[in-house]
Amino acid sequence: MLNILIIDDEKPARDRLRRLLTELPRYEVAGEAASGSQALEMIRELEPDVLLLDISMPGMDGMSLARVLQDGGASAAVIFCTAYQDQAIRAFEVEAVDYLVKPVRSERLEKALEKAQRYLGRDQSQQEEHYLRSTVGGKVVLTSIHSVIALVAEDKYTTVIHEKGTTVIDESLTGLGRRFKDLFFRIHRNTLISRKHLRGLERTSGGHTQVLLRGTDRKPEVSRRNIAALRKLLSELS
Repeated sequence: MLNILIIDDEKPARDRLRRLLTELPRYEVAGEAASGSQALEMIRELEPDVLLLDISMPGMDGMSLARVLQDGGASAAVIFCTAYQDQAIRAFEVEAVDYLVKPVRSERLEKALEKAQRYLGRDQSQQEEHYLRSTVGGKVVLTSIHSVIALVAEDKYTTVIHEKGTTVIDESLTGLGRRFKDLFFRIHRNTLISRKHLRGLERTSGGHTQVLLRGTDRKPEVSRRNIAALRKLLSELS
């Protein structure tokens, strides 16, 4: 998760950037500043990863602020968001990661932030290895693999049961089991459970065996062929 400081003297411009960032799940707004001098204080206090920086501001403008940060060896990635179309050369002289012209578009902002991740040594492809991606209401949602309790194959999709609820992804159970083989255990041909969420077993009145999991009331059924291996896993974890 990258923390972002929005720096612009115009509130509508700050509001627009904040709104665009809510649609991008890997980023969090650490704060907003309306001037270069205010931003300088907030950078020292918050230590943001990325600055979305306007150029034209009263007092210390964005270019001056970037130069101060450059001279001071600041590590934040600078992305200029400006109405000026002719300042790109100056922007890259102060080691800006990218240069966006207002009005900033969501796709262009996302690409700039991906550049910032690479600049900071946090490559997106490496980060996404630890998340499951789904789309909810037109927005991309990332679920940490470590919060996943169980994965259940249903029709053409896989239901993800996690610590905050459920979501649906289009990755196959076989592929997920191979990708995260150290984190999950197969209890049925259509179900993988998280090893760390495993709590115990329960026998039903009908003679079936169900697994008890931390963080959910769901009790997935265990197939007969997997019961012995699951009991062995429980003994190893206890």
